[in-house]
Amino acid sequence: MTRRAVVVVVDACGVGALPDAADYGDAGTNTLAHVAEAVGGLELPTLERLGLGAILPLAGVAPVAGPPAVYGRLAAQGPGKDSTAGHWELMGVVVDEAPPTYPGGFPAPEVERLAQVAGHRLIGGEPAEGLAVLERHGPRHLATGELILYTSADSVLQLAAHVDVVAPAELYAACERVRAATDVGRVIARPFAGAPGAFARTDGRRDFALAPPRRSYLDALVESGVEVDAVGKVTDLFAGRGITRAHQAPDNAKGLEAITRLLAERDGGLVFANLIDTDQVHGHRKDSEGFHAAMRDIDAAVAGWLGRLGEGDLLVLTADHGVDPVSAHTDHTREYAPLIAVGAPPGRHDGALADVGATVHRWLTGEDAPGLPGQAFAG
Repeated sequence: MTRRAVVVVVDACGVGALPDAADYGDAGTNTLAHVAEAVGGLELPTLERLGLGAILPLAGVAPVAGPPAVYGRLAAQGPGKDSTAGHWELMGVVVDEAPPTYPGGFPAPEVERLAQVAGHRLIGGEPAEGLAVLERHGPRHLATGELILYTSADSVLQLAAHVDVVAPAELYAACERVRAATDVGRVIARPFAGAPGAFARTDGRRDFALAPPRRSYLDALVESGVEVDAVGKVTDLFAGRGITRAHQAPDNAKGLEAITRLLAERDGGLVFANLIDTDQVHGHRKDSEGFHAAMRDIDAAVAGWLGRLGEGDLLVLTADHGVDPVSAHTDHTREYAPLIAVGAPPGRHDGALADVGATVHRWLTGEDAPGLPGQAFAG
């Protein structure tokens, strides 16, 4: 029997503060619960039936008894609270030390060094929310052509440029040069368009991540002859390692479409997808209504996917971190990830993020991968 696995990461859909969340300034965070409170209750009938309300109390989502899926919470084992750390851990790469962050912004000497590497003068350098920083520095950028540099509480270095001032291809090239000269977790290119007061980021975002420092479950799968289709920013987060085919999905609509198409086209292998809107579009802007709307779209898509699953198929829904709308900051939050897995023997499973990679590997190869962390909950 040919087996398939689909792992869908609902970006930033955290379900409660991890025990060390206070060390990150995130005590008491709970993204999904606080979104539910803000909107007066979630409307997610498919996820409710699969056991979402049994994972944690959620306004609007009933805790059904005996859901027909694996359900629970998964915890990061290593440091960090960004997409790189979360996705890496899901596939068995747990680092001992987080890459550097710049909570006070990039020091002036570092900004000057980065400008020389990038081949462009830079403005900014402070931690900032993505749209706010465009309004702050965009008019000067339009006048001078200087790239807008900013960061966050995560280990990221973001460079933004208006598409009419710096061509996206040159912005990407500048980011590649910076990637080779810095040890931050991700260098992110942020093309944008529009006029002051109405700037908008395009769908041309590209992430230039550090390569995973060690072998992942994706590498192990490919070594075993299993094909891996990556949807959204997954390919960028793994620097292309362990990926057979990449499918761009700059927003949830394209991501959901790609997953649905791959379910129709592929009769084996792994589909590993990221759905970004709950983080990039709604999470950092504390837009709880938009977050809920994105979750409703995902819920409807899952209902359709369930009809496409057959014997030998495994569907895993999870997250990488949180982005709590009631936190004092606009950055990611250090939280548990939800786990819902359809196709495996149902029941509660609380464990590590790496349990997803361990399960997928065993599901698709029939074996465990020596030397990689995680405890499979199905096989």
